[in-house]
Amino acid sequence: MILRMFRFLLKPLAACSLVTTQRLGALLGRITFALSPNSKKLIADNLRQSQLYKDEASLNEAIKLNILESGKSILESLALWQKKDAELLSWIKNCTNWHIVDEAIAKNKGIIFLTPHLGCFEITSIFYGQQHPITVLYRPPKMKWLTQFIHTGRSRKNVNLAPATMHGVRVLMQALKRGEAIGILPDQIPASGEGEWAPFFGKPAYTMTLASKLAEKTGATVIMAFGERLKNGEGYEIHLTRLADGAIATPALLNQAIEQQIAQKPTQYLWSYPRYKARRHALAKKKQAADLQA
Repeated sequence: MILRMFRFLLKPLAACSLVTTQRLGALLGRITFALSPNSKKLIADNLRQSQLYKDEASLNEAIKLNILESGKSILESLALWQKKDAELLSWIKNCTNWHIVDEAIAKNKGIIFLTPHLGCFEITSIFYGQQHPITVLYRPPKMKWLTQFIHTGRSRKNVNLAPATMHGVRVLMQALKRGEAIGILPDQIPASGEGEWAPFFGKPAYTMTLASKLAEKTGATVIMAFGERLKNGEGYEIHLTRLADGAIATPALLNQAIEQQIAQKPTQYLWSYPRYKARRHALAKKKQAADLQA
């Protein structure tokens, strides 16, 4: 019942153009953060922590832009999950460095796409899936009734989903062994016991170890993928960057690679995501490590 109502309310969004969707998203961003000072403070604190902006004026401008981009990201996803593949593909204006995909496929050891919460991270797997199979790791939402809506929206041609469970990890490994691609959000907070503490823009963040373990076990090519949001609703440009072997061998190295990716377009990063949050068990481990160092 709740899911049917939710779909009914979002149905008009499915008919909107990308320009309209992003304009509404920018408005949503303004309203949301006006009503939620804590969320705005989180963006400001995280952007300040990044030290990507050297003066207060540029930092404040980045905060304002990020609020708009955050709203766009929310409505983009809700619209994207209801669109047909043909329309979504028309939004993609260019893809840089596709040759690294061809080279990786020729090696037949699989590809690990790392897609941080930057730009339109939903569209990159859809673009790749139009040409080759890809299995994407996802964390089921806390609101169970949303699971079907999200699963249906993300499951596309050649795009399969694997839950963030032990079963899901096995599914990822099997895909890599077949020489296929997998997709991971590398800056997503891992479950307790599935990560390590490592610096992220100079502050400890609980960071996944899964990506590095999969790369080490399979010899898969690791590629950073970024769906840059172009101005005025013009669409997206997908940027692909091949990482050197061993570039994500440790959580600290993984975070460095993510930082370099974010630096390309920091106002499009989801700074409202609580990157420095951790599960209770992980916090206990952090305290234990600090006590040992004392």
